[in-house]
Formats: sequence, C-alpha cells, structure tokens
Amino acid sequence: MEYVRFGRTGLEISEICLGTMTFGNESDEAMSRALMDDAFERGINFFDCAHNYNKGLTEEIVGRWLGPHRDEIILTTKIFFPFGGGRNDRGLSRRNILMSMDRSLKRLQTDRVEILYLHHWDEHADLEESLRAVDTLVEQGKALYLGISNFAAWQVEKALGLSALRNLAAPVCIQPMYSLVKRQAEVELLPMSAQERLAVFPYNVMGAGLLTGKYLRGETGRLTETEMYRQRYSDPSYPAIAERFVAYAREHGYSPAALAAAWVMAHPAVTAPIIGARNLEQFHDTLACTEIRLSRAQREEISALSYTPPDATDREPMAAMNTRGW
Repeated sequence: MEYVRFGRTGLEISEICLGTMTFGNESDEAMSRALMDDAFERGINFFDCAHNYNKGLTEEIVGRWLGPHRDEIILTTKIFFPFGGGRNDRGLSRRNILMSMDRSLKRLQTDRVEILYLHHWDEHADLEESLRAVDTLVEQGKALYLGISNFAAWQVEKALGLSALRNLAAPVCIQPMYSLVKRQAEVELLPMSAQERLAVFPYNVMGAGLLTGKYLRGETGRLTETEMYRQRYSDPSYPAIAERFVAYAREHGYSPAALAAAWVMAHPAVTAPIIGARNLEQFHDTLACTEIRLSRAQREEISALSYTPPDATDREPMAAMNTRGW
C-alpha cells in the first residue's frame, strides 16, 4: 500500500480509503469485520463512515471492531441527514451537530474522529453557526479536522472565507461524487481544491457499480435496488459510456472496477478514492486499482470514452487567447 499526504494536515494516509456504507446492510457484521481486517492487514489506515449509514448500525459495527486499532486508523463520520427520530435531528444546526457528534462517538466507541464532514449544504442553517459548532468540537478534541461533502465550490469557498475571517477551524478536505460518468467535480470543485490545497476523497468512483459492467450483464445492485441510485444514474447516456468503458478495460486486460478507480486516482487533484464493497471478492477486485498507474495520455484516452464537462465560464482559457497572439 502506498501512502499520500493528507492535504495541509501533515498526516499520512493510505492511497485508498475504506468506505463502510455497506456495513450492516449488504454486508452483515461478520463480513464487515472481515473487510476491515483485510483492509487493515493490507495497510489501509483510512476508514470513512457517517452517522446515518444504516440508521447508526454501521458506526456500531465499526466501533465494535475499532478498539485495538484505534490509534492507527484515520476515522471519519458525517452529519446532516435525518437520524434519531426527532424533528430537529437533522441538518447543520449547532444543536444537531453537537448532539449528533456525541451519539456518533458513543456508537463508534471512541473519544474522537479525525474528520467530521458536513454531509450536505443546509439552506436553513447559518453557515457561520455550523462552523462555530464544529470549531467547538475541535476545541473539545472530539473532531480533529473539518471536511465538506456534497457542497458546491462556492459553498466550500464561503466556508473557507468565514473560517479565515472568524478564526475558526477551516475545511481541510472535500468528498465529492466523481467517476467517469459523474464528472461535474472537474468543472470547479477539483480546480478549487488544487488551488486551496484541500485533500479530495471522491466517492461513487464506480458509478454505483455501473462501470463494473454488471448491469450490462443483467445483474442486480444499488441501481436496481435503491430508488436514490436509480435517479442518480438515470441519464440515458450513462449505459453507453459504461459499455465503451468495459470494452476498453477488457481489451487492455484490466478489471473494469479497478480501472474505474484508477482513472479517478490518476486525476492530479485527487488524494485518495473511497472504495466500498459487499464482500471480499468485490473488494479485492477493486483494490487492483493500486497496481494500475495511468499515464496522462492513458487517462485522456479513457476520458474520451465519456463526455467532457463544460468549463466553469463561457470565456476561453488564457492558453487559447495566447494562441491567438494576445
């Protein structure tokens, strides 16, 4: 396992992050523990979790495994989505952030998480209040760093600006959706992260399994089992992209799952992709991405199988203007 620097924090993390969303759902506790054991033995020291995964059961499973490994694991959780049953057990209010953190730590059986993510933008909560709540948790040692997930680039920049202005704990990483079929992050999020020196930990790097080719073979998975994923990947162009990509992978002797993750890893702004699995076979298949080191030309060749997202502005870049002799 190779290790990379975690943004500006000075920490070293594995180039792969273990995603745990299947724990307690598609993966029972025995399989979840086997996945964590296997990841740990392979040198993966970065585990990603969230307070609402499987109604808290995921955190409980991770917590029961974590004990003897705690100080060797960089652990995350997230706060936003409804969980707990109460009317106010949701969103990024100061109340929910502080209370959700305490509940997560109890389930995880630990005194801290390394990264606490704000899991989604909250249009009803004042962002400064949310940041102050996380700053309180950082001061208490319950969270060591702030992460941002599913924010637009301007929302991340607003968080960075407020943190600097008010001397609050600032975001050090983002967690965007990113894959060969979901490339919106390339427009603003990835360039912003490179400029701001934010670590980037993409999720859904295989497009919920679409890029593995299993749906082309008529197999089942999240796209057939979960309405959220059906809607997320309903674009009629996606199956054709997946078909071209799977054919390319097979032609070049790669596992499609591994190549999909390797393509994400090869983006210069990406720090470490999040890899989840239902079982050890899936996990080992995808982990072969660490054996694939795409050149820039290879990555561009694979990118051409998909669409190219538009630039952030309609103005052409300076390189094009200079070519005209400006």
